[in-house]
Amino acid sequence: MALDAALKAGPSHAYLFRGPRGSGKRAAARWFAAEILASAAEDAEDVRRRALLDPSPHPDLVWLAPQGAQHMVEEVRERVIRAAAYRPYEGGKRVFVIEAAEAMRDESQNALLKTLEEPPGFVHLILLSSEPAALLETISSRCQAVEFAPLPAAAVEASLGEGDAEEVAAAARLSAGDLELARMLLSEQGRALRAQAIAMDWSALLKSAAAAGEEAEAATREALEEEKEAGLKRSARDVADAAKRAGRRRRTELLDLGLQLAAAWFRDLATVAAGAADVAYNRDRLPQLQSRAEGLDPSAPRRAAELVQDTRRRLDLNVSEELALEALSFRLARELA
Repeated sequence: MALDAALKAGPSHAYLFRGPRGSGKRAAARWFAAEILASAAEDAEDVRRRALLDPSPHPDLVWLAPQGAQHMVEEVRERVIRAAAYRPYEGGKRVFVIEAAEAMRDESQNALLKTLEEPPGFVHLILLSSEPAALLETISSRCQAVEFAPLPAAAVEASLGEGDAEEVAAAARLSAGDLELARMLLSEQGRALRAQAIAMDWSALLKSAAAAGEEAEAATREALEEEKEAGLKRSARDVADAAKRAGRRRRTELLDLGLQLAAAWFRDLATVAAGAADVAYNRDRLPQLQSRAEGLDPSAPRRAAELVQDTRRRLDLNVSEELALEALSFRLARELA
């Protein structure tokens, strides 16, 4: 494995872990960070144990995740750029992990350049990105890239543990290799979202997404207020803005996921109608798929899936969600009549 070789040869000062969501970047980064810290510590096992905890209590492991849709510029400056100048609290290494690095604004990325170019010898940076194309070329070129592939459906299924076998298989395939998403699809929220997508109940889908956004906003506000009380510099406006961004991000994610599930349903209708039920994703709903697909021209649900994907792209352009979904309903009804 590339990371094992890097540890033996001496880790580079900066890495970019690239790959889709659920491909194991986060777990690999935590393991790699723990090994780097342990390699320069007297009690390697104790350091390794603390670094592997989430969140980690180890003072030389700084893990930065966006509180909202983007990383806050001041947080990147304070917790990474300025902090990187300080010597380790323990041992001989410090590791900084920036999760969802593509969520850094250009201002943050440009500010990070000097740290990436000339970090102190004891500093190692690990950037995680599911959308590396959104990073500035100057950032990517200064990091050693490590590629991560999606987990195979069989591996996701095995990791999900016990449960209804057909439902677990469906979640594994619908997740496209994202173990966290697969687990979510097996939750009460995920089951409700699937049902709304299959029924094309866009009104319920919008309500579910809005509720999830409100919950994320409240949780982010609470977390930021706690950090503010702990001494991290933040204005009330910064807290409010970050909380709102987190809410919007979660709302958008849930709405997009609902549309992905709807597109997958139409994809399955097409495969079942074409006599290829064995490759359907929604394994736990095969009788329903077979009933709906009876006498259906496979090209109709294929076009329906394309309409759903087109609506997803329209929502990326900030068109009205309500109007876009209403238009989608009419287009689907016409296509599937």
